[in-house]
Amino acid sequence: WTGGQTAVVLVCALLPLLSLSHACPKECSCNSNTKVVDCRGQGLYDIPRRLHPDTQELYLQDNRIRGLGSMAFREIPLVRILDLSNNSITSVSPTALLGLRTLQRLSLAYNSLRELDKRLLGPIRSLSHLDLSHNSLWSLPGAMGDSLRNLSHLGLAHNRLTRMDRSLLEALTRLDSVTLRGNPWRCDCQLIGLKLWLETYLFKGGAVDEVLCYQPEEMRDRDLQKVPYQLFHACMTTSYHYLFANIHHLESERLLRGHTHGSMPECETKQRQRPVNLRHAIATVIITGVVCGIVCLMMLAAAVYGCAYAAIMAKYQRELKKNEELAAVQGADHATADEKEPLENAIA
Repeated sequence: WTGGQTAVVLVCALLPLLSLSHACPKECSCNSNTKVVDCRGQGLYDIPRRLHPDTQELYLQDNRIRGLGSMAFREIPLVRILDLSNNSITSVSPTALLGLRTLQRLSLAYNSLRELDKRLLGPIRSLSHLDLSHNSLWSLPGAMGDSLRNLSHLGLAHNRLTRMDRSLLEALTRLDSVTLRGNPWRCDCQLIGLKLWLETYLFKGGAVDEVLCYQPEEMRDRDLQKVPYQLFHACMTTSYHYLFANIHHLESERLLRGHTHGSMPECETKQRQRPVNLRHAIATVIITGVVCGIVCLMMLAAAVYGCAYAAIMAKYQRELKKNEELAAVQGADHATADEKEPLENAIA
């Protein structure tokens, strides 16, 4: 055998081994054309190994996976769709998704998650669809919003959320739809930020299912969007700045649209009417401002009156003291004159 023939034989022998290193896992079905790996309903307890690095879609729903370790998907850095719904996941490492810079859709629905680390989605900037519904989440970290600026859909239905961090919602500037139903929302002062955000969000054309109050008892099953602001009267004083910020933001957008279509004002779309509750809130702010103005005027009048009274009393006291001193001097003069009169008579 020549050297060339030996090399050919070695290459042919190694090719099957190389293909096996990235063969389709036996529990899954793989499509090399669409680069889709389907491992649904196989009773898996862990992420399958030896996945092809070109995999773009991985479906792992309906298994028994209990946790995601660090860099659990390092073999498939190009994956765009990752579905882990309907498993038994209770914990996710903060670095579980590290390296998935092209991930667009992530589903962790129907699991047993109680919390998510704020670093979990940090490296992912392309995520557009995130489904966390049907878990046991108590809250979401506000810092997570920095990683979700391109998010268009957020699923949070049927968790254990009682309130929502307003900073997280404000960071989702491209959000088109959000699901919030099935959570035990506590409709108190801590939730007024969500109410204000919802009205602004709906005004811009966003879609949301519903937010039904669970606590307190007298507000159970009431839609937060339909709860009048009068019930939050005690909270309004701490939320005026947020309301004014919303009004200013909406006004800025209106002016921007006006400048954009300034050349053809007759073609400008008619601005949608503000929600009724928002108008009530604005009226409440105006009335409160008028009352505060009247109180300030009354306090100013009282201050002026007090100053005038103090000045008059001071002047009166000065004149009284001056009169007393003058009377004392005149009394001393009369006493001197009385003493001199007997002496002059004696001399005479």
